[in-house]
Amino acid sequence: MNIANHHNTLNWHRIITFIVLCLFGCILAFSVRPKGKSAGRKARTARNAEKQNPKVYLQHADILNYDIYGPHPDAQFVKGKVYFIHKGMHLTCDSAYFYEATNSFEAFGHVKMWQGDTLTLVSEKGYYDGNNEMAHAWENVILTHRKEKLYCDTLDFDRIYNIADAYGAAGIKLTKDNDVLTADWGRHFMDTDHSEFYYNVVLTNDKGLRIDSDTMFYYNKTSMAHVMGPSVIHSNSSITHTTNSFYNTKTERSELFDRSTVYSGEKQITADSLYNNDKTGISEGFGNVVYKDTLNKNMLLSDYGYYEKETGYGYATKNAVGIDYSQKGDTLYVHGDTLKFKTFDINTDSVRREIYVYNHVRAYSHQMQAVCDSLVYHSVDSCMTMYKDPVVWNEGNQILGEKIKVFFNDSTIRYAEVLSQALSVELMSDSIHYNQVSSRDMRSYFVDGKVKENWAVSNVKLVYYPIDDADSTIIGLNYTETDTMKMFLTPQKTLEKIWMCANTGVLYPLTQCPPEKHYLPTFAWFPYMRPKNKDDIFEWKPKTAGKELKEERRREAPKRRVMPKMQEERTQ
Repeated sequence: MNIANHHNTLNWHRIITFIVLCLFGCILAFSVRPKGKSAGRKARTARNAEKQNPKVYLQHADILNYDIYGPHPDAQFVKGKVYFIHKGMHLTCDSAYFYEATNSFEAFGHVKMWQGDTLTLVSEKGYYDGNNEMAHAWENVILTHRKEKLYCDTLDFDRIYNIADAYGAAGIKLTKDNDVLTADWGRHFMDTDHSEFYYNVVLTNDKGLRIDSDTMFYYNKTSMAHVMGPSVIHSNSSITHTTNSFYNTKTERSELFDRSTVYSGEKQITADSLYNNDKTGISEGFGNVVYKDTLNKNMLLSDYGYYEKETGYGYATKNAVGIDYSQKGDTLYVHGDTLKFKTFDINTDSVRREIYVYNHVRAYSHQMQAVCDSLVYHSVDSCMTMYKDPVVWNEGNQILGEKIKVFFNDSTIRYAEVLSQALSVELMSDSIHYNQVSSRDMRSYFVDGKVKENWAVSNVKLVYYPIDDADSTIIGLNYTETDTMKMFLTPQKTLEKIWMCANTGVLYPLTQCPPEKHYLPTFAWFPYMRPKNKDDIFEWKPKTAGKELKEERRREAPKRRVMPKMQEERTQ
């Protein structure tokens, strides 16, 4: 062989070797890469097939027996570390009867079924039907789903709809965090994670809460309880009677409907819907709100109400009415656009309250009627002040001024004061003539709720019609001007005597009285504004144009003027 031929032979062998190595590499790469994908697909397919396969599989048992002549001729008896699987469900037990033909089994001893990592069912005995995917467990049953545990004697679990029915002679119990629910019968929904309880339902927790109900829906994710039917909610601060309410055991907030009532000591509130927060002490009511204080015998009605228990602040609006029935035989009704109250130094011996009523205030009782733009009541001195064109009526009497202040003693009037532009008018029995007193200020003193003295102070003017005691006819007209006048009345409200300082007066025979003397310059009579009954307080009736009082400017002491020369001396 020559050298050229030998060289060609070596090149040929190298080329063949290179081609073989490339083919081997391609075969190796092809065999390795698709193999991983194929293994993953096979694993997923196997898992899906396991979930979709209708057959119940016995995965393991230490002992398997089959006795055609025994009490269970259609069953295989398995014992020792028994393990079944079916469509993603796993079950273990001490022993079981496996009915392969009907795709079912009975399990005994330490029965445990689980599905994923959120659902576990344990019991002493159980039965599973693979065709219908129904599980039946009894004796010491515990169903664990996420954070909640359901205890019962007997439980039916429908895997298709993910619903469990729990019942038993001893009732059922569900625990979730600090909440404990007991009932005669219940149902748990895995997909929506809520439970339904029926008959003798009781919900308690470590916050002092207790709810007794006929029917309750409990939403596990939000710790919300929905009670239906006659129910009672006991908390640390209140007792609630309701037939349709939601209570969040985590936030301690309740939503109450269908005229629910919340009782807190001597106080209670009812409304079409109530929103109450036991943690913050805030309550809101909507629709026909009725607040009642049985201790102080008063009520507050409105279509909307708001109250803060911690601060004692609250208000009511929309047809708001305050009612006081502390006086026997007479009830006071007060209406305004808004009623508001504030409490100071709450939960102390120095507690005090301020009440505001505004605007378009109208009040009615059998003994007294009143109107004004606004009023304020201070409990520290038991004083009620009426502002802006206040008018008060009592039987045939009418009083008005720029401001009227009334002081109480145990809900009984002890002192009243009319400040600036005071006018008192009394309609006489003939319904024609009026006794009149005008002054800068007026004061009235009461004993046992009855007027004892009436004072008129500064720039007093009087129009008075004396009456003949014999035949009750009017004798004439007495016109008097003075600086101060005091009128003393008997308990029967008849005039006993009049005292006044230096005065000027004229007694006119009725037939010779000048027409202009029948009425004082400031005379005004407002029968059309007067509330007729407790329902009439909702209709605002203002004074006719031009009859409003114009606030008088108070006189001030003149300011001292410093002369330039004196000022220069002061600076030296």
